[in-house]
Amino acid sequence: MVNTRRAVLSTVVLVLILGVSFTSAAQQNQEELVVEKGIAELQALMETGKVNAESITRAYLARIERLDGRHKAVLAVSPDAIAQAKRLDEERRKGTVRGPLHGIPVLLKDNIESRENLPTTAGSLALADNVTGRDAFFVGQLREAGMVILGKTNLSEWANFRSERSSSGWSGVGGQTVNPYDVTRSPCGSSAGSGVAVAAGFAAVAVGTETNGSVVCPSTVNGVVGIKPTVGLISRSGIVPISHSQDTAGPMARTVADAVVLFAAMIAIDEKDPATEIASAAGSWDLVGQLKKNGLKGKRIGVVRSSAGFHSEVDKLLEQAIADLKAGGATIVDELEFDPPEALSQAAYDVLLYEFKHGLNAYLAALPNRDHLPATTLEELIAFNLKHQAKEMPFFDQEIFDLSQAKGPLSDQEYQQALELMQRACREDGIDTLVDEHTLDALIAPTGSPAWKIDLINGDHFIGGSSSYPARAGYPNITVPMGAVHGLPVGLSFFGPALSEPTLIEIAYAYEQTSQRRVPPEL
Repeated sequence: MVNTRRAVLSTVVLVLILGVSFTSAAQQNQEELVVEKGIAELQALMETGKVNAESITRAYLARIERLDGRHKAVLAVSPDAIAQAKRLDEERRKGTVRGPLHGIPVLLKDNIESRENLPTTAGSLALADNVTGRDAFFVGQLREAGMVILGKTNLSEWANFRSERSSSGWSGVGGQTVNPYDVTRSPCGSSAGSGVAVAAGFAAVAVGTETNGSVVCPSTVNGVVGIKPTVGLISRSGIVPISHSQDTAGPMARTVADAVVLFAAMIAIDEKDPATEIASAAGSWDLVGQLKKNGLKGKRIGVVRSSAGFHSEVDKLLEQAIADLKAGGATIVDELEFDPPEALSQAAYDVLLYEFKHGLNAYLAALPNRDHLPATTLEELIAFNLKHQAKEMPFFDQEIFDLSQAKGPLSDQEYQQALELMQRACREDGIDTLVDEHTLDALIAPTGSPAWKIDLINGDHFIGGSSSYPARAGYPNITVPMGAVHGLPVGLSFFGPALSEPTLIEIAYAYEQTSQRRVPPEL
């Protein structure tokens, strides 16, 4: 009897093991079909019937489940992602394909609202129950384009605007996101999870948000492409704010082409966001048509040396990038510099402090479920963090919150003067001056340094970058991988005046095709 029981038990265990193995193998095969595949490749596979939106979605979900425990890039997956995919597959079977994004999953940074039963937390436990039941305006556009909302990504809490000693990619809700090229190193931020998720193959594309560097920095250190557009091209409605003069969402992808396809679907006028009136200028754009391999020919590109020189190995990559640009037919205008006024840094900080208090209080006051949240003003958030200090502030404080709370209304002369100084310095006296005086099509500089070691005690070790001028001006900035330093990716930034996206995309794509510097991480 004992031997019989053992035989039966052994058979059951063997069946279970084999079942798990078969399931695991099937999942691996599905992952291999989609990982490192771009949007056009996924569409081609769907057209041939080798995959569909459901199998692509399942493959990404399986990959997240298998690998993200180590990286902590994805905070939550959508409870109806599979159902979304099935509906889109049914549309395809009936002959309806909405466009190039039909059936493509996308991940959203968790300061962006989506109507699924998922909270929009900005990484804070104070918003852990912030289920709004509504889409951010551009998320609605992505749904209409046929995308599957796969889930939410981790971020630097409050988009990295709580403490001057923060660790990028850490939040009270999600913990510390890590870099897939070296898990001891920073993913940068604040769109940390979006950058890591794209690099790790958890989705073909993701969306981040930027005030100053929060799209381009996690893109550069995670070896992906990031587009920070002209402020106003993409609606900010339904996004937890920092600064109405600088905030924007932006696409993140492994290739320029994928980032551009996603970007094109996000541009629109939103009556609730007056800044989007500028999007009317994009009505005649054909951004996908700007993806030209010969796009460097005849272009004049300026090298902003004042935004380089912070790392000798990065400078070597910059010289190689310049050679690649020349090889593609571009004319290089070198040794350009920004000449910022002494008061620029403080003025720019004051602008953010004023606008954060104003914008966040307005956002919280308009939440449909505000009565069920523990804090609905900046002042209440400060008190909440103090009450929950062990979980919310175990490593760094909230001195930025305190400084912002101390600011007055936007009618204050201090704010008005700071905004005028900042925008003039970065627009007319900055980017516009260099472009106009030298008849340039774009400016370039290293996006930033290689990823630094994560240090929760002392915070980020940021040593240099080029995001501030285009961010403060509200102008576009595209980062593309330009190589690696000891295996750690570094990007090249292309930036220019307002609404210069078509030209920047043409240049960035041609550079990418000429150089081919991206190397995927080995997870």
